[in-house]
Amino acid sequence: MKIATRFWVSLVLSLPMLIEMILMPFTNFMLPGGHWTMFVLTTLVMLISARPFVTSAWASFQKHHSNMDTLVAIGTATAYIYSIYAMLTGKAVFFESAAFVITFVLLGQVLEEKMRDNASDAIEKLVNLQAKEAEVQRDGQFVKIPLAEIVAGDLIRVKPGQKVAVDGTIVEGTSTIDESMVTGESMPVSKAKGDNVIGSTINSNGTFIFKAEKVGDDTMLAQIVELVKKAQNSHAPIQNLTDKVSDIFVPVVLIIAIATFLVWYVILGANVADALIFAVSVMVIACPCALGLATPTALMVGTGRGAKMGILIKNGEVLEAVNDVKTVVFDKTGTITVGKPEVTDVIGDTKQIIAVAAGLEESSEHPLATAILTYAKAQAITAKPVQDFQAIEGKGVQAQVEGQKAFVGNDKLLADVQISADLKAQMQTLQNEAKTVVFVGLNNQVIGLIAIQDAPKATSKAAMAALHARGLKTVMLTGDNQRVAESIAKQVGIDEVIADVLPADKADHIKHLQHSGSVAFVGDGINDAPALTTANVGIAMGSGTDIAIDSGGIVLIKNDLRDVDTALALSKKTFNRIKLNLFWAFIYNVLGIPVAAGLFYGLGLTLSPEIAGLAMAFSSLSVVTSSVLLGKTKISAHPATV
Repeated sequence: MKIATRFWVSLVLSLPMLIEMILMPFTNFMLPGGHWTMFVLTTLVMLISARPFVTSAWASFQKHHSNMDTLVAIGTATAYIYSIYAMLTGKAVFFESAAFVITFVLLGQVLEEKMRDNASDAIEKLVNLQAKEAEVQRDGQFVKIPLAEIVAGDLIRVKPGQKVAVDGTIVEGTSTIDESMVTGESMPVSKAKGDNVIGSTINSNGTFIFKAEKVGDDTMLAQIVELVKKAQNSHAPIQNLTDKVSDIFVPVVLIIAIATFLVWYVILGANVADALIFAVSVMVIACPCALGLATPTALMVGTGRGAKMGILIKNGEVLEAVNDVKTVVFDKTGTITVGKPEVTDVIGDTKQIIAVAAGLEESSEHPLATAILTYAKAQAITAKPVQDFQAIEGKGVQAQVEGQKAFVGNDKLLADVQISADLKAQMQTLQNEAKTVVFVGLNNQVIGLIAIQDAPKATSKAAMAALHARGLKTVMLTGDNQRVAESIAKQVGIDEVIADVLPADKADHIKHLQHSGSVAFVGDGINDAPALTTANVGIAMGSGTDIAIDSGGIVLIKNDLRDVDTALALSKKTFNRIKLNLFWAFIYNVLGIPVAAGLFYGLGLTLSPEIAGLAMAFSSLSVVTSSVLLGKTKISAHPATV
């Protein structure tokens, strides 16, 4: 039976007893049937509404554990069983206490469930963003078909105002697209042939045709929804502490309740009914039901808000790890820089150098290879055919070109290679200009240089400034040479540069940095995956490879480096809210137990079981409200406002 149904059953059955309790002092009103009517009403409450509490408590007891339901079950059962005894022996009963406690506890759970649903509406809103149908080419004609029937490779036409159905690449036309619902980017993005489009975004003004590449569960929106679901159901390490506290807290409360009864009945001479009232009140007020809500509700709100901002936080462990981060390490290419390097200089016989380099780089997926191939195409230079191609990790590539051994790579390839003094001098000049120098050679002799430059992203400098304002150290970890790396670092404000690093060694450098404190690593490439996994917090750029995104604990969909600081701020804010929730979960109990136990009875301050149940309900309400308000707090890149 649903919680809401159990609550309404309990409320309806408890109302007659509530009316009697209110009217009795003024009119001596009693329910027809007196105590027997109260017995029947309370029995129905115990059988229908309270049964799950008893079942849960018994299941925990069989496993030699105790939980929050243990206190509710024992407290209400004690009040109910004693009232039956009292009714049969002509003494005062308090059936209404058992019924009211169940009603108020369920009231708290109903409010929790309602706010939990509100807190997790981020997933529902994301799912509702999906287009329901699309204009897909079939037999040379564009026809509307349901989203589920689209397959990879379909050509889809999108008119102004329509939603992009799935992820793909534009093959014809231009437009501007509002991607804010997925990436959080408020400004429309211009798109043309060759550009990627994201499913569920809205086409603004032009008509274009794109080729479907990712459909169904493979689309970015579907992956975002899945990540948010996993994050909201994840388990933060701090929850382990609350679980341990619960195991100890419940037995301690039961001991306090028994001691309360004994003190009042044996030492202070109170009658059984009054002593039992104090004991039951202790059990009810002490029940920290809100404790189980402190972590999950904050996680729901925090991760849901992050998704709307284009920041995917994968689990609760990341939130907790962020609080200890002292150093943020960045990959260079595609992370700090645009990731689209361009050839700026060719030293030597341009046609020969580019023809050889393009031939070797045709089999490579490195960004520098793409820059060389793009330059060759623009200069109408035909790549020379190659044989026996071989990639040398972290150094370059080599192959046979027209019977000669050819190579293209960085200075790590130059151990057994001859290079003229003139080329060495020009190499240093180019590197001082923040350009990456690629060596092209034949038969163990360098025949020329290709200078390639990848400019920093416009947001990189501001991102570093925000992290510095937060008191964090920034480090660049790159395979590029020292001069180029330091030049880029100087432009954006990086504290430390670690250059000439082979891909396989990145994780080792992260481990070394961890000796000085927790490390966050930001990257986007396949070679960044080990570092992302090794770091205490891995942050993957959304434009990166699937393996990098899978390895990161946080994914920045907008590829805006300033979101690193925002992600850290949101994570800290969420984790701090979890700690605040834990405070609210316990404060009612800590303050209420002495009152419930009757320590202030002489001052006229007491706490009946039903009022204790209401206070417990408000404890849960406070926790969930605190979590919901997390969605309204200001998250800024400036640490002073976080």
